Amino acid sequence: MNLHELVSQLIIDTKGPAGASIWSVAPGSSLGLFRPEIVICVTILLVLLVRMFRWGRPIHSAWITLVGAVIALCYVAPWQLVSRPEAFMRTEIFTGMLVYDGFGAFIRGVLLGFLILFVLLTLLSGTPRREDSADIFTLVLGATLGFCLMATANHLLMVFMAVEMASVPSYVLAGMLRQQRLGSEAALKYSVYGAGAAGIMLYGISLVGGLVNAVHLPTLAERLSEQVPMMGSGQLTVLALGCLMIMVGLAFKLSAVPFHFWCPDVFEGAPAEIGGFLSVASKAAALALLVRVTLGLSTLVPPVETSESVASFAPPTRVTQVAGADMFVVADRQAADGVALATPASLRPDTIQSKSADGLYGMRFFLAHLIGLLAAVTCTFGNLAAYAQTNIKRLLAYSTIAHAGYMMMAIPPMLAMAGEDPQGARYAVSGLAIYIVVYVFMNLGAFAIVALLRNKMQSEQIADYAGLLRRCPGIAISFSIILFSLVGLPPLSGFLGKFAIFAALAHGFEVTGQPYLIGLLVLGALNSTISLFYYLRIVKLMTMEPEPDTGKPFTLSMVSLHGAYICLLTLPTALLILFWEQVNVVTIAATRFLLPS
Repeated sequence: MNLHELVSQLIIDTKGPAGASIWSVAPGSSLGLFRPEIVICVTILLVLLVRMFRWGRPIHSAWITLVGAVIALCYVAPWQLVSRPEAFMRTEIFTGMLVYDGFGAFIRGVLLGFLILFVLLTLLSGTPRREDSADIFTLVLGATLGFCLMATANHLLMVFMAVEMASVPSYVLAGMLRQQRLGSEAALKYSVYGAGAAGIMLYGISLVGGLVNAVHLPTLAERLSEQVPMMGSGQLTVLALGCLMIMVGLAFKLSAVPFHFWCPDVFEGAPAEIGGFLSVASKAAALALLVRVTLGLSTLVPPVETSESVASFAPPTRVTQVAGADMFVVADRQAADGVALATPASLRPDTIQSKSADGLYGMRFFLAHLIGLLAAVTCTFGNLAAYAQTNIKRLLAYSTIAHAGYMMMAIPPMLAMAGEDPQGARYAVSGLAIYIVVYVFMNLGAFAIVALLRNKMQSEQIADYAGLLRRCPGIAISFSIILFSLVGLPPLSGFLGKFAIFAALAHGFEVTGQPYLIGLLVLGALNSTISLFYYLRIVKLMTMEPEPDTGKPFTLSMVSLHGAYICLLTLPTALLILFWEQVNVVTIAATRFLLPS
């Protein structure tokens, strides 16, 4: 293929088949499926351009960001996952650098929905200041763009680029309080740790790519399935080392032990609003990326739709073999105009099971045990370290570390069942998606209350929360509900998330008989019990201890915009379990095309 043909193929893949243009893209084109990210980019430009003109200076950058997030969310349309599942078939875009599917749409929908809630919080809390808002929201939008790319990465180089696009703005956001030493120190620590983790991850990518001669994740899995059984001990050592180095970068984004050192300092030095942003958006995107990378390294994906053939979104009605070739052609698509999808026979559903079992079982076994160990240590350390904290933001930082461990527990059963029970593996990812949804409301609610009380109390010490029930009864009750939900007590939504993860571990043990899955389940239950003590300590302090003599009087009424926002986050935390079936249906639909049937 010469240069002219390569450029022509790239243009067709980007804008769609003949008749489409850059301004009028086809439904199945790469640009058409990339519209949410394009909207985010346009919003960044508007935020920067509007403040250059005198007429635009009175416009708060938060409102521009809010409108851009709403438009991008409408393009993602995650609410159509159940009603139009065929619209979210797995599709590689931009020549395989990114992938479009239901799971990516679901995570992007969560990220953009969270962005809307985050912008509303900043308007209520007054952070950032109006004169700094354009710079801060540009960084927030840039980080969100990186998070969206993390959720849809399909290539190891895109994995690195997406992580860096999300991390670099986060470093600056951590130090947005320039006048405070703690903020500057937090940003410096964050950037130093991030640079080190990025370098290690990039070296791991080079090792894996050089060994296998592929960095496109589906191609990487196919070649590993062929090469791993024939590798010698030296090559297997290099492969394991490369995978470990890649996991370092992902563990840094997840603040998993032992790559968590930045998290408590950053959360303490940054404003509570930024802590909430990093604790939710960064974790959701990193978990989605962890799913992508682990599956890409250890599982053959379903047959891939191209941007041309996906335009009809119609399922195939006949599969025929090309004579004398190792190819199967999907034909008879409605409105496909004769476009055929050629799929290697190695990716046929009837060969995926046996080939994965031969070549990729070892990869899944290694990654599942590695991530299971990281999850166990992370969860235990986060809960034990949180108990001794006196600053509420540091306590929530260690709580975030612990919850990252809980959510990582969904990956081992997914990998363990990927070769034997793909449906069970999809249910494990569905459990992770449920946890992410409830985590958005729980953690953002906790940081929102801390931010609003900081403005009233001028303090973020746990001791100053004593007697809060007498000063602000509505806030104290809402905070107690959120804290009990973080424990995972029924009937609050936190119980729904943990139950989904623990059910995946139990099902994984039932299917595979792997004893470490039951060990993770028992350890997760024990850690939930441990977490009850430090969360309950705050509730006891707010409801049973007398008010401190040194504290200045203040009130924060629930009959206000601040109170309405807290209610907006508390009600799903308390009542989402009533709609668990609807949430479960959506998450199952989101994972429908993630693994072969």
